[in-house]
Amino acid sequence: MRKRAAVLCAAAAVMAGSLTTRPAQASGTAPVPKPAWKKCGTTDYPRLQCASLKVPLDHAHPAGRQITLALSRVPHTARRFEGPLLVNPGGPGGSGLTLAGFVASALPKSVAARYDVIGFDPRGVGRSTPALNCAPGHFKPRRPDPVPATPALERASLDRARSFAAACGRKYADVLPHMDTVSAARDIDAVRRALGAPRISYFGYSYGTYLGAVYAKLYPRRVHRLVLDSIVDPTGVWYEDNLGQDHAFNDRHRALMAWIAKYDARYRLGRDPERVETRWYEMRAALARKPAGGRVGAAELEDTFMPGGYFNGYWPHLAEAFAAYAHRKDTRPLVEVYENLAAVDASGDNGYSVYTAVQCRDAPWPRSWNRWRADTWEAYAKAPFMTWGNTWYNAPCAFWPTASRRPVDVANGELPPALLFQATDDAATPYAGGTTVHRLLARSSLVVEAGGGNHGITLSGNTCLDKHLAAYLSSGTVPRGAGAADAVCAKSPDPKPLKGKSGSTASRGSTLHGLLGFRR
Repeated sequence: MRKRAAVLCAAAAVMAGSLTTRPAQASGTAPVPKPAWKKCGTTDYPRLQCASLKVPLDHAHPAGRQITLALSRVPHTARRFEGPLLVNPGGPGGSGLTLAGFVASALPKSVAARYDVIGFDPRGVGRSTPALNCAPGHFKPRRPDPVPATPALERASLDRARSFAAACGRKYADVLPHMDTVSAARDIDAVRRALGAPRISYFGYSYGTYLGAVYAKLYPRRVHRLVLDSIVDPTGVWYEDNLGQDHAFNDRHRALMAWIAKYDARYRLGRDPERVETRWYEMRAALARKPAGGRVGAAELEDTFMPGGYFNGYWPHLAEAFAAYAHRKDTRPLVEVYENLAAVDASGDNGYSVYTAVQCRDAPWPRSWNRWRADTWEAYAKAPFMTWGNTWYNAPCAFWPTASRRPVDVANGELPPALLFQATDDAATPYAGGTTVHRLLARSSLVVEAGGGNHGITLSGNTCLDKHLAAYLSSGTVPRGAGAADAVCAKSPDPKPLKGKSGSTASRGSTLHGLLGFRR
């Protein structure tokens, strides 16, 4: 959802091809468009192919207005063919086109060879059309301090939220009623039909786990295999889930402070994590008064450090920037890491527009600002790191111009065994989401990364987790255990400080997290 870190991963651009149409597969159904695949390989993923697919804006009126989904594919090569494996990076608002290339290259060759790995930009996203962009430059620095210490600050942020919601309503009044997870799930089934597949497999990260669970609820007999990694709690969508994030991200930020204290010989910010945390808030207060480079104020600082709650591979870069500012008032590393991890470009504007459109439509939100204010101050008292920033990120939903749907009950007893992955200390989708979905999906198996705090944990270098994933995608084999988890893997090691004055976290984990972005 944010601008990708150029020094950490390379994003691939893909172009969509055209499509042809084949006759309807059953009497009374609309013609099913068949994708016309064209080569769109990149240096990193040379076997990528691209196409596009038209689907109804409103699935209740299949002959009505059509929109376009951008698709990507890495085709199977093995004689044994398991069918399509659709992949989704989350968001809502994340592009999945390049993710297909990543997944196909990161899985064991013998496993990937059995699948057509299919990526897609969900409705409204990226190369799909129309692509939403409600208010270009909405996150342009500098924004007001998220913590509304004065009535003027609160009014400024409220005005931003109201104006964003109003802009979306003006530009996309006809589209917003159809921007929701159920519609996206029906799009997935349109992709299935276009591919001519009786069943699909699905692999979703983050918000993609909720999308996958909703698809499975609507089409349980169309599911071959289902992998959910870093799992949204479907009983809290979306207001309660965001309150849960406030506490979890604060805990993860404190884990970063403890890591910095551990390496005090490098950073010289203190051996006591509480002292390091105090110095971080001192930096925040100073930047609120005088932004670094005229760009990184209090809001932008929170944006910069929030990715550290998703992926600890960013910790060494964040710590270097923190230390440079604390010791020498050198703002250059801080501005650089902000540009790499947090600055929002046009793709980020699109992603945020889809994020709000889907979440605000998916489920009811409080319409009383007094409720938001009271809940946020209560959470902030215990978890100050990004609580108010998270509230403002979601605040357009208090003023959204489109009525909300009722959440989907994803409880499901009709599926084949699904495989779930969850880290115990995940901030974006806290651990309870994994155990809840494990209970709701009969015959599912839950694999836990004990002590892990990253968001998106498979295909990131943890061989224990990846062995379970490979076994499942190869043969449908799932672990079975007697406890809350069916299998437990040790967490991946925490990073080490950078060597010298600079360094790179170019790894499979950093590549994946560049593709997943920094919201669900």
